Amino acid sequence: MKITEKLRSASPVYSFEFFPPKDSAGFASLFETIGRLKSSSPGFVSVTYGAGGSTRAKTVDLVGNIKNTIGIESMAHLTCVGHDQNEISSVLESLKERNIDNVLALRGDPPQGETHFVKTEGGFEYADQLVKFIKNNFSFCIGAACYPEGHVECSDIEKDIDNLKRKVDSGVDFLVTQLFFDNRYYFEFLDKIRKRNINVPVVPGIMPILNLKQIQRFTKMCGAQLSDSVMSKFEGIQDDQVKVRQVGIDHAIAQCQDLLKNDAPGIHFYTLNRSKATLAILEELKEFA
Repeated sequence: MKITEKLRSASPVYSFEFFPPKDSAGFASLFETIGRLKSSSPGFVSVTYGAGGSTRAKTVDLVGNIKNTIGIESMAHLTCVGHDQNEISSVLESLKERNIDNVLALRGDPPQGETHFVKTEGGFEYADQLVKFIKNNFSFCIGAACYPEGHVECSDIEKDIDNLKRKVDSGVDFLVTQLFFDNRYYFEFLDKIRKRNINVPVVPGIMPILNLKQIQRFTKMCGAQLSDSVMSKFEGIQDDQVKVRQVGIDHAIAQCQDLLKNDAPGIHFYTLNRSKATLAILEELKEFA
């Protein structure tokens, strides 16, 4: 089932992002996580695609298992990194064979150890080119990423929206945002893109703050801001992991409630392959079901 069909529902669509584990123990743990989260009736889950296509086979197999064995709609991430058009087409054919209907089309990050994206010969340089290729050759529902605070490689938000407009016009059906911790960025971003006639659904991406050092590392990589007002909530408890976790979950609950009260189509949770925090947040969102 295409995710756009689910997003037409009057109820919010909750979804979860996972990454392919490195070993069999990691996969066993992940499937336990998925089993626990299935009880919340997610609209879909997504599975990431490692730098340089390093998890290509694992991603394809995992989305297939989640959909066909566990019974949850799945979306595969797909990047331009390290693949020419024939290889990308092969991945898409493999997904099609597994009855996958949804793809998140991304340019992707440079392989580990490299600082700049380099186009593979015979491949694509930008996500809009990948989107157009998928749209012209397959029937997938296509999701794409967007950045309420701007892309980390683009300091001009208006230029970033130009790039987004080009991507959406190439065939994107819905958008999922980069993580953010201040809803103001999401709402201001919506106002800007609607004025540019970008009218596809925009699903906010939320990651609860469970570990301050980890979140600070993530935000540095992706360009999201940890404002003074957010960080002030953790003053005096930085070394108390239990309290940090609870404050982080409470902040995410407040974020989600505000987003849903203001007509966000759902919430996409960046789970880091864990379930407890996400389930705690969902427990407080039952009024929106």
